[in-house]
Amino acid sequence: MLIGVAALGVFNTVLLTTRERRRDLGVLKSIGMTPRQVTVMTVTSVAAQGAAGALIAIPAGMLAHRLVVDNVGIVEFPEAMKDVFQPSHLAGVVIAVLGALAPARSAARLTVAAVLHGE
Repeated sequence: MLIGVAALGVFNTVLLTTRERRRDLGVLKSIGMTPRQVTVMTVTSVAAQGAAGALIAIPAGMLAHRLVVDNVGIVEFPEAMKDVFQPSHLAGVVIAVLGALAPARSAARLTVAAVLHGE
């Protein structure tokens, strides 16, 4: 369920960001950018943001967990549990990329005239 909520949050954020960048994408398409290049550019930027988020959030979450558990004193945090969090790095990036595909494709399908006329 947590993955579904995260995916919806990423999808919503990417959709809004892509809509805000419609004019910029229209200008790029007017100077010769192909729909595939628009899609790749959008997905790549979201993947980079997802990777950066994973690199920052996972260690910060582990640190926060240690602080909370040490202060509560009920549950120990064994060193072996660090391996459990490793797939989360990849999962965050995959969720970001999958959430970016639909908005990126819809932005790539827009014509220059439609984008600039809608502004």
